[in-house]
Amino acid sequence: MLSQKYKTAFITGASSGIGRAIAEMLLAEGVRVWGTARDTARLAPLAQKHPGAFTPVALDLDDSDAAMAALEKAACDAGATGTTADALGLTRSFDIVINNAGYGAFAPFASVDFSLWQKQLDAMLATTARLAQTAFRAMQARRRGCLVNISSLVVDFPLPYMSGYNMAKAGLSALSASLAFEARGTPVCVIDFRPGDYRTSFNHVMQPASGNPAGAAQDERVASVWKTVDAQFNAAPLPERAARDLRRALRRGRSGTVRSGTFFQARLAPLGARLLPGRLLRAIAAHYFGDR
Repeated sequence: MLSQKYKTAFITGASSGIGRAIAEMLLAEGVRVWGTARDTARLAPLAQKHPGAFTPVALDLDDSDAAMAALEKAACDAGATGTTADALGLTRSFDIVINNAGYGAFAPFASVDFSLWQKQLDAMLATTARLAQTAFRAMQARRRGCLVNISSLVVDFPLPYMSGYNMAKAGLSALSASLAFEARGTPVCVIDFRPGDYRTSFNHVMQPASGNPAGAAQDERVASVWKTVDAQFNAAPLPERAARDLRRALRRGRSGTVRSGTFFQARLAPLGARLLPGRLLRAIAAHYFGDR
């Protein structure tokens, strides 16, 4: 049981999809979970199913200062072991912190105002990095804990027309690699968790943008790629598979990159990315996404 090693966990974006599956997995392993959503009403089913073990937390990545305050309050409420008042004033920490919350925006990079991409980067990279820094500091002070940043296989294979998402996830993986190096030789671990396609509501809440200045031909191309992306998500494995892969990584308790998904996405494709020339990879990606 993970609870033999980890007593408490904090996970952002726990109301649905991979975040919900991870929360359920941790609870089944005997770990007390503080899970977040912008609207805590969406967390009610988890709270009702696991009274006393799951605590809902309101957190919106678009409000960075409020998100930081939510993490600090949740850590104090958790009463996590450790009372060291270090120079940073950190007196509480979770054993596991999982940065999972995020969203997709589907549009050609030049077809929308840059504020769309700026907002996504601020939320999914800048605010997430602030949460990671606070968690990592506290874990270092306590000399225990595991920080998990949920990135994506888009780091290896960027999704077409999702520039903001691709940038944010690539930056998050780079942050994880940096922190994993800093954690070397300590009991703290940092996991860069990269899931592929999973059958969640992710594609359902993405709204393809319209009004592309490149004209009707480009709009038709975008629509064709969107149809492929949507179909792939709808046919993908259930997110419980990702939760099982993360459970194995947490049991090992070692820093590193963990890819999760089908054999093709998580094993074969990354191998091909290391061996094949870039021009061929781009041609394969275009075929894969129906961009012919």
